[in-house]
Amino acid sequence: MVNRIEGNGRKVLVVDDDLAIRVLLEAVLRRIGFDVALAEDGAIGLEKLGKNGKFDLVLLDLMMPKINGYEFIDKVTKDYRTGRPHIIVFTAAGQRGVDKIPPNAVCNAILKPFDLEKFIDMISDCLNQTH
Repeated sequence: MVNRIEGNGRKVLVVDDDLAIRVLLEAVLRRIGFDVALAEDGAIGLEKLGKNGKFDLVLLDLMMPKINGYEFIDKVTKDYRTGRPHIIVFTAAGQRGVDKIPPNAVCNAILKPFDLEKFIDMISDCLNQTH
């Protein structure tokens, strides 16, 4: 893998109910220098977001138990008018699922299964944007 991005200790929260995806993304992101936190559902993700300070980026699945990705996005959009983390959605819900996300609520979205190189490029592009 060619590193097109350096994490430089920036904080990323990975929210997905699939353990394999959490472990994979944690390994890849740590290897390129990110500080990574994991959450297995939206409720735990919101708790970590509130408790652990500022995250630069949230990588979010849409279809999860307890609080799903749509509810997570809605809560973050309402609670973090300023200082809101960038959000990239990754989902198996298909394009129709992505189309249900409110405009300007997320930085980008990608369908599962995704190409890891493309996903890393998406992370780089997203972190280089301003809200």
